[in-house]
Amino acid sequence: MSQVDSRPDRMPRHIAIIMDGNGRWAQLRGLERNEGHRAGLESVRDTVRAAGELGIDCLTLYAFSSENWNRPKEEVGELMRLLEYYLDEELEEAMEKGVRVRAIGRLDRLPPSTRAAVQKAVEATKHNGELDLIFALSYGGRTEITDAARRLIRDAELGHIDPDQLDEKTFSSYLYAPDVPDPDLLIRTGNEYRVSNFLLWQIAYTEIHTTAVMWPDFRREHLERAIADYQARERRFGRTPGQVAADGGEEPSG
Repeated sequence: MSQVDSRPDRMPRHIAIIMDGNGRWAQLRGLERNEGHRAGLESVRDTVRAAGELGIDCLTLYAFSSENWNRPKEEVGELMRLLEYYLDEELEEAMEKGVRVRAIGRLDRLPPSTRAAVQKAVEATKHNGELDLIFALSYGGRTEITDAARRLIRDAELGHIDPDQLDEKTFSSYLYAPDVPDPDLLIRTGNEYRVSNFLLWQIAYTEIHTTAVMWPDFRREHLERAIADYQARERRFGRTPGQVAADGGEEPSG
């Protein structure tokens, strides 16, 4: 039986997941690392379906970091092929379920076939509105902030923005997906406790849930467990418990 409070005001709007443990999962079973990545595809399918059914607005998956380019060439190639396969196989269901596929990161570094598969899914689903499924690809949090600063400086040089008027809201508008709300909940699998250069600007007040479950074994029950953990917490955003109670637990504006 689910322990999740399904009322919309109690559900996290945006969940981000660091999908860790594929390689270790495979090694524990005497398999090649790529077998773990292949097994992890079913976890992606199950989690995306569950997020949609639970009414989550946004789900961001850390699919390939900028540091992952340093992995063996064969492993990188397999990860790209698996991404292409997933996007192709799941496109029909994405259309049926109203899933909008998006991608953030330095996508220009992706192989042409992978970039084409991403663009095809993004274009086909751009009018869907039930769930934003965001793949972080060739992504690094520091790189995103650097890219945002570079674009902001250019606009300042052109006179489009006054540096003296720069605030957090304006800076956020230069990030890869400025329309996406900050994650309410960050889940990391595989018994690790690092944020690994993921959404560094956006997770300033995100609740973090870690689990020993490795990604290939992650299923809806584990997602619901993480959401229940999130719902049991008091999010204060720097305020006192008394202020939170007076505001009805709402996130402060501004």
